[in-house]
Amino acid sequence: MEGTRGTIACFGEALIDFRAEPAAAGQARRFVEQPGGAPANVAVGVAALGGTARFVGMLAQDMFGDTLEAALRRHGVDTSQVRRTDAAPTALAFVSLADDGERSFSFYRPPAADLLFTERDFADAAFADVTALHACSNSLTEPAIAQATLHGMARAAREGALVSFDLNLRPALWRAGTDPTPTLWRALAQAGLVKLSAEELTFLAGDGDPAAAVARILQTASVLVVTDGAAPIRWWTRTDAGTAPTFAVCAVDTTAAGDAFVAGLLWRLADRAVDAGALGAAFDTPALRADLLAHAAATGALATTRHGAFDAMPARDAVDRLLETAQ
Repeated sequence: MEGTRGTIACFGEALIDFRAEPAAAGQARRFVEQPGGAPANVAVGVAALGGTARFVGMLAQDMFGDTLEAALRRHGVDTSQVRRTDAAPTALAFVSLADDGERSFSFYRPPAADLLFTERDFADAAFADVTALHACSNSLTEPAIAQATLHGMARAAREGALVSFDLNLRPALWRAGTDPTPTLWRALAQAGLVKLSAEELTFLAGDGDPAAAVARILQTASVLVVTDGAAPIRWWTRTDAGTAPTFAVCAVDTTAAGDAFVAGLLWRLADRAVDAGALGAAFDTPALRADLLAHAAATGALATTRHGAFDAMPARDAVDRLLETAQ
């Protein structure tokens, strides 16, 4: 309903992952087509849990763009603010998996349709019903899309939405010789909720103390969460800090684990009616914080037990079962 908040909007790239399948000696590799892209994965993850999710971005007028839009709709994501263009193709990522499920990427981008979304492509009422807007750094890699991303984040915040930012840093997507850190810090300064990996926190710290990077983030953000695979989650607010447990699972593909974690966290925040103004207080409340992070961790863990990105996102009943077995 217009004017009623509850939608989690995810802005940025949608692309096609081609996952390499194991090949016998002397045989050519085969690749499996999988819809993906970090913010698109989060949208699908939220919808899989039963939340209201919207993807906002530019898709190509090609066969892969058709595949992405159809897949988003099939998974229950609102595509009413998807734009289409024939000025560039869909971005592609070729994914190889190690024996423990850890992934590595080879990207074919730019050019790509997702980079062509501009400020003018946001709908007039883009954030009227939005509880949270989520973005990541893959929509900061070129000046025009960075401007659109920062505009969207600032506008969402002004209109009362929680702004979530997962650094999700992919250095290969940045032009050679470009230092991404000034642009990354501009985006981090717009976010109320920041999610990093342990490696990304180290990157932001550079040669300095990671504690200084944490303090800088918390000048503007209410909550920082740092994941590190199966290691405990670390979290910070402006008044407190600590750790939270993860879940032991048999991982086969970690491609969308971080996106699933974010989806679980954003969905549970919305489910518990935690908005932008209440985020810090929620994380300073031990029982509520434990509940939020448990749902995020369970969603992220379950996503590693299946191949794919969209298709790896778990349903709410699977998350509930994992939480019950861990009690």
